[in-house]
Amino acid sequence: MQEPESNQRKGAHRGLVLRLCIFALGSFAFGFAMVPLYDAFCRVIGVDDRIALTTKSTATEAPQTDRTVTVEFVANLPTNGSFEFRPAVASMQVHPGKLYETTFYARNLTGHETVAQAVPSLAPGRMSAYFHKTECFCFTPQHFNKDEGRDMTVRFILDPALPIDTDRVTLAYVFYSQSQLAQSQLEKNR
Repeated sequence: MQEPESNQRKGAHRGLVLRLCIFALGSFAFGFAMVPLYDAFCRVIGVDDRIALTTKSTATEAPQTDRTVTVEFVANLPTNGSFEFRPAVASMQVHPGKLYETTFYARNLTGHETVAQAVPSLAPGRMSAYFHKTECFCFTPQHFNKDEGRDMTVRFILDPALPIDTDRVTLAYVFYSQSQLAQSQLEKNR
């Protein structure tokens, strides 16, 4: 009598293992699909198009030296303990039309190799049309060895067409490990 029950249990276990394998493969594929999906999303909304930004950076107008805008830098982590992440400077005084560079420091605290991705945001929200990054660590996933730390570059230009009433812009990043990014996407979709 225990034989049919044992066969049912084995069948249930096989089904569970199959579903778990499919979930693991789907998660792995999702992680790789994030970069092209992110690039496509950015092209749709007109933010961080690398080709357009490179073209814009070579065709900038003369800097507006009579105008100064404060650019603030903010670094956020979705959970504590996974990374150390901070801007090199809290803010910069910039002239619209001039190319600037700064860095953010990140250090892997996960205890193993990992890949991380920075997700940027600008405030006020309308600034995405005027804040052009020509190089940014957020464009591609970043591979970190165990305990590795490094400075990551951001180069940007504020468009001279920036509204005159704007004197402060905040560039913020949330720095996710790939597993955290996948988890946050799953939670958003629930």
